[in-house]
Amino acid sequence: MADVKKIATRESYGNALVACAEDFPELVVLDADLAGATKTGTFKKAYPDRHIDCGIAECNMTGIAAGLATCGKIPFISSFAMFAAGRNFEQVRNSIGYPHLNVKIGATHAGITVGEDGATHQCNEDIALMRTIPGMTVIVPSDDIEAKAAVRAALEMNGPVYLRFGRAAVPVINDNADYKFEIGKGVVLKEGTDVSIIATGICVEGAMGAAEMLKADGIDAEVINIHTIKPLDEDLVVASAKKTGKVFTVEEHSVIGGLGSAVCDVLSEKAPTKVTKIGVYDRFGESGPAAALVEKYGLDAKGIYAKIKENM
Repeated sequence: MADVKKIATRESYGNALVACAEDFPELVVLDADLAGATKTGTFKKAYPDRHIDCGIAECNMTGIAAGLATCGKIPFISSFAMFAAGRNFEQVRNSIGYPHLNVKIGATHAGITVGEDGATHQCNEDIALMRTIPGMTVIVPSDDIEAKAAVRAALEMNGPVYLRFGRAAVPVINDNADYKFEIGKGVVLKEGTDVSIIATGICVEGAMGAAEMLKADGIDAEVINIHTIKPLDEDLVVASAKKTGKVFTVEEHSVIGGLGSAVCDVLSEKAPTKVTKIGVYDRFGESGPAAALVEKYGLDAKGIYAKIKENM
């Protein structure tokens, strides 16, 4: 795997904003004194007159973005997930969600792969928070290609969108000619008949690795990339569950309120199936190298494989 291209999706986010700027002249970017870390500094350098640094004042930034949206602009507000979704929740709910404004939220440094910054900055609750806001679209890209496609798709739709990006460099897994990104549509990466592995974000790569390990044990796993948590591709989830009868969800997020909960919500109503959630189990993160934390929390291929074998 040493020769596999790796790039952090926060880098993809900054690059995508620049790439989309000419096609979307209404695009403006707001930052909370974190342009270097969120990589929107790339956009600031290319389009300084369309970038606003609001300082360390995320809630105020959200109000400014709401105002800009009412004037026909398409604002992206950028900060760490802990602040963009956590500290900022009331403003996102009331100033963006309630009036259903065309504001996009670029949340970087999500999940335990924030690494050495530790538990205070490792937001494992943001998907759950954003899912509860009526009309909010929630997207978690798995790699560079998907992240860039998600930014453009968010710009093309009208309404609030929460995009979750990571700090750590991750392998590019969607580098194929037939890749297509569509909001609300999952991607079947591998067909299977024995078990469904439904993953999102950085865990998609680990899910594929786990499927290869299961294959050696004679277990045929289906792997689905759910990049859009809301609206969820319910038809795909239900069809896979009916086919295999066993579902595992994998996410770099709390098992409470994230992808696993979204899958359980639809299956409990439309196709009752046993679901095992793999993620962060009702605990905070901790400081450490990103790769070491992914392994410790069982979100790498070996950890996912072990959890599936344990619960088969």
